[in-house]
Amino acid sequence: MSKAEILIIDDEPQIRKMLEITLQTNGYVPKSAVSAKQGLIMAANHPPELILLDLGLPDENGHIVLQKLRKWYTKPVIILSVQKNEEHVIKALDNGANDYLSKPFRTGELLARIRSALRDSIAEDGDTILNFQDLQIDLSARTLKKNNQFVKLTSTEYNLLSIFVRNEGKVLTHQYLLRAIWGPGYINQSQYLRVFIAQIRKKIEDDPNRPQYLLTESGVGYRFIRNE
Repeated sequence: MSKAEILIIDDEPQIRKMLEITLQTNGYVPKSAVSAKQGLIMAANHPPELILLDLGLPDENGHIVLQKLRKWYTKPVIILSVQKNEEHVIKALDNGANDYLSKPFRTGELLARIRSALRDSIAEDGDTILNFQDLQIDLSARTLKKNNQFVKLTSTEYNLLSIFVRNEGKVLTHQYLLRAIWGPGYINQSQYLRVFIAQIRKKIEDDPNRPQYLLTESGVGYRFIRNE
């Protein structure tokens, strides 16, 4: 069973080191970012199962970072901050934080909050195996079958396809997809998207030139629908 990856966004070296050791010791896979910019890029390129976010970052206010994350990131975010007043707590929760811990905190309490947030996230995800007529996508195993035959996907292809199937029927804009897969710095690089959409269509569609699953919404983005 794979261990949950947790991204730490905090500029304090001692806090980061303590969190990394605590998480590793308890079976998690920690990743660290020292600034808002680095954290947003890491979260977008390889979305973790949970984010630990400090509000006092050197390059951008943590509340703004949280707002940016919540434009696309749906997994748990736990705030870790020296700011203890009620105003900051309420603001963070209103902006989409799942929980809030004031520094200094006890590691036992932090681990309990992490376990709770991850349990809630798994429950919200529901089924991990999704069937679409001749396609079967296993979100847990990160595999795709077409007509019961495994189809090889690159990591980027899988990440893009998984976003579509999790948002079945919804129009996803070019900027949303570029931000989610390649990061905030790539929202104007639509050629990236066109290339990978074409590659995915070759693997999931009977006729890539007449797609039945992955449809183009002209000038806006793409939509994944059931071919039934």
